[in-house]
Amino acid sequence: MNTTDVISTIISRLPGVVPKSSWGETSLFYNPGHRFPNGVYFCTIKDHDGVNDKASQLDRQGVFRVAIGIGSPTYIRLFGSKPKRPEKGGIVNLPCDFTETGRLMPHPVYAWMAWAQILSPSKDLFEKIFPFISEAHAIAVKKFDEKIKK
Repeated sequence: MNTTDVISTIISRLPGVVPKSSWGETSLFYNPGHRFPNGVYFCTIKDHDGVNDKASQLDRQGVFRVAIGIGSPTYIRLFGSKPKRPEKGGIVNLPCDFTETGRLMPHPVYAWMAWAQILSPSKDLFEKIFPFISEAHAIAVKKFDEKIKK
């Protein structure tokens, strides 16, 4: 799979998803009808390092990140307690090889917010982790509906 495959698959399978490119990545928002400027984001796809985000070494040929806001209960079930927020420009203090491809793991910067990452998933692995993307989408739908009620 590549970044285009990942984005188009998510958009085709989940309702109300709006992609937006910014900060050098594509963020996927739940925003049916474009009711808000952005909506609620739940997944990002990034294929290069950023100023404060180099831990996954995304500048390697063919490497990209799918980051997923899985929510605290799922994060804790998969990885244990959430780490502390890193200092600006730092990464979370976890015993992970954030450069490893094909493995769901905590996000090196946003694990403290219950985000996970997988680098360069194959089609089969993407299908296995898709339920987590679906769950992140459901969390975004709930937050979006709460915003609408305000």
